Amino acid sequence: MMDMREASAATPASPKSWELRLYVAGQTSKSVMALANLKRYCEQHLVDCYTIEVIDLLQNPQLAEGDQILAIPTLVRKVPEPIRKIIGDLSNEEKVLVGLDIRSRGDR
Repeated sequence: MMDMREASAATPASPKSWELRLYVAGQTSKSVMALANLKRYCEQHLVDCYTIEVIDLLQNPQLAEGDQILAIPTLVRKVPEPIRKIIGDLSNEEKVLVGLDIRSRGDR
């Protein structure tokens, strides 16, 4: 499952395109929650300038090696560089936004 967005309404603070990859293992409650949270954050903070690729490691376990995935769910920010990873259901919005460098620690 892939959700593609075009960079048309990017805010001046984040004019770049964001490539995000979410590794899950089936439709567990944590995996479903992580995807829902990620979509919500992207729609609020990265409007029309992101892509989300969901990789189910039950179907493609060999894909875990490329991004060195050790736990699931794991979110990987591929672009912009540097690559960043966040493990868990992404329920702590502030931690996710700071971890992905969408928001700095002092922003509110």
